Amino acid sequence: MPGTRKLGRKTDHRIAMLRGMVTLLLEKGAIETTLPRAKELRAVADRMITLGKENTLASRRAALAYITKEDVVKKLFDEIAPKYADRVGGYTQVYKLGPRRGDAAEMALIKLVD
Repeated sequence: MPGTRKLGRKTDHRIAMLRGMVTLLLEKGAIETTLPRAKELRAVADRMITLGKENTLASRRAALAYITKEDVVKKLFDEIAPKYADRVGGYTQVYKLGPRRGDAAEMALIKLVD
């Protein structure tokens, strides 16, 4: 797993949370979350898009093992990855949004680069 942030969760919960967030990011294109989660999510999402650029059976199976929805994997390999074919990395951007109203946690918007 990339990064060393524990995000206040046990390992299984953290992995499940990141899997869900990667799936949602690739499905919607942008999500709003806390800054540490966004930074951790950036590494995982970039790794999934790099898998999509390879476009082999093994990379498709590796993506299916991590991403929770099959239609999102299809979108990754058919639409998202070809868009970044000439790009070597940095497929996502993190924008700071300021503190959250309830607990003042630093919020961020993570989105795919156009």
